Amino acid sequence: MKTVLFSLFAALCLSLSAQIDINETQQIARDDAFRASKITKTPMFVGQEYDLKYHRFNWIVDPAEDSIRGSVTSYFVVLQNNLSQIDFSLQDNILVDSVVYHGTKIVSIHALDKIMSTLPSPLASGILDSITVVYHGKPNPSGFGSFITDVHGGSNTPILWTLSEPYGAYEWWPCKNDLSDKIDSIDVYVTHPNGYHAASNGLLISETTAGPNTTAHWKHRYPIAAYLVAIAVTDYSIYTNNFNLSLGTLPVLNYVFPEDLSIAQFSTPTLESVMQFYDSIIAPYPFMNEKYGHAQFGWGGGMEHQTMSFMGSFGYELMAHELLHMWFGDAVTCGTWHDIWLNEGFATYFTALNYERYFPDQYWMPWKTSAVNYITSQPDGSVYVYDTTSVDRVFSSRLSYYKGAYVLHMLRWVMGDSAFFQGIRNYYNDPQFSYSYAKTPDLINHLEVASGLDLTEFFDDWFYGEGYPSYQTQVSYLPGDTISVVINQTQSHSSVSFFEMPVPITFWQNGFDTTIIFDHTYSGEEFRFKYTGYPDSVRFDPALWIVSANNSLLLSLSEKQSPKVSVYPNPVSNQLVISAGSDASVGILSVFDYRGALVLNSSYKSGEAVNVSILSPGLYQIVVETNNWRFDGSFVKE
Repeated sequence: MKTVLFSLFAALCLSLSAQIDINETQQIARDDAFRASKITKTPMFVGQEYDLKYHRFNWIVDPAEDSIRGSVTSYFVVLQNNLSQIDFSLQDNILVDSVVYHGTKIVSIHALDKIMSTLPSPLASGILDSITVVYHGKPNPSGFGSFITDVHGGSNTPILWTLSEPYGAYEWWPCKNDLSDKIDSIDVYVTHPNGYHAASNGLLISETTAGPNTTAHWKHRYPIAAYLVAIAVTDYSIYTNNFNLSLGTLPVLNYVFPEDLSIAQFSTPTLESVMQFYDSIIAPYPFMNEKYGHAQFGWGGGMEHQTMSFMGSFGYELMAHELLHMWFGDAVTCGTWHDIWLNEGFATYFTALNYERYFPDQYWMPWKTSAVNYITSQPDGSVYVYDTTSVDRVFSSRLSYYKGAYVLHMLRWVMGDSAFFQGIRNYYNDPQFSYSYAKTPDLINHLEVASGLDLTEFFDDWFYGEGYPSYQTQVSYLPGDTISVVINQTQSHSSVSFFEMPVPITFWQNGFDTTIIFDHTYSGEEFRFKYTGYPDSVRFDPALWIVSANNSLLLSLSEKQSPKVSVYPNPVSNQLVISAGSDASVGILSVFDYRGALVLNSSYKSGEAVNVSILSPGLYQIVVETNNWRFDGSFVKE
């Protein structure tokens, strides 16, 4: 039995690893940014005078038609005295049939993408009341496509779906379209032609057929942001996985295209270990009383609609990424689009932590290498989004996703695992932010309390500042079994004068390694320590804790002073020169790709050109070893 179980587990791991693409999130985020670039305007935020408590949606749709009709009933608590007008955001091309208050139509104006409804008499602060907007029209989607109809499969079966992030909700329903007020609960009624199924948030209460139409009723009793409300309608095949979690068994409901049913049924069970990991390292699944699920749609990536992620495919990284958003993005939502990294950076990093946990030798280091190379492919850019009117910047894959993820990785390095993960859990569980909104200073506060550190400079450099450091390190052997390490630093962008970081350098000798962490506080800083014998080799930050690029390390293997080594041109097309000035040492030159594979090996003599024209474009590491010194550097092949 043990042998059989082991074989089954090994087979699962092999089949799972065949599905994994560590760069999938990178491509997904690029697609997000491209679609986001199509958003032509951002809506005016309204509704600050009331607190939303409940929405009842009654929608009538046909996936063969790109239109919607129905009503939205909103319950709200008044936040100011003498409230005489209720406002909602709704795009002007949608027609408002009526606004109903206490069973009576009231005067309303629909202009400038806003419904302004005059109440019969002013309301006092603290009053709970309700209002209904009846409307119909053909949404004019932008960006990601807030309301889309398409076809799928060989029979061109119609499909309809919505995707409102970041500003698209007002393009298809009257809403309070901001990041300050979550709707406490919702009921969703979707009426559609028979032969289809409608997917949405929460629990499916019923599907009722009346004549040619079916009405699906979904009930969701957790606070939800407007942009996370969603529906999808087509001829779905439906099945359920049951996952064992810390608080019990959770149904995972899957609505998939019939033509992709076997692929989905093979893929979705692999998500159980991912959910168990998140459930243990962060907190129990936040919507445990309802469900998690997937609804397939005709888009290249995914969208973390609350309790029901919409999926373009069922790759491991995409499923893990969208699932993590149930914690960070849905339960705790960024309180401003300036801080989108609190959603996307978290999802990208915790997805990668699955590789560290389950595939440490296979995918963890390649993911870090790929991430650092991608982040440093341009010299500028902050994680903080200064211009939220540029939606393609909000969803920058390089900055909001990957650099945001690596900010978390570097915080983990600076703080230590215990304090880092405790700080993350404290932030998530804080009742001010759980099932509500949070901003970066809220996270910083919890991380500082957990670690006892002042993280002001770290966030000024890595979050608000732009670019990354490059390190030039010289290691020399001094008399008396002493090693001297001089670390210089340059910065890719002028917004940061110096990145103060603990710098790890690993020394190898006779097959044994010693890692020493240098508290690097200024460029040119020298460190000395006792070390018996000559190190065989030295590596700068071998575990990739720090975002950096274009680093070099010169190791003196004798008491002679090492030469200054330069690599040029960089970037290079054909002929690369590694010059050690007047130093006449000869040796071996080795070139490695981003995976660490040796791709070129030749003899070395200072000033002689090396032909690299056969190499594919990308970042490469270069090592030169002579009898007297060793040089580690990098270059970019164009």
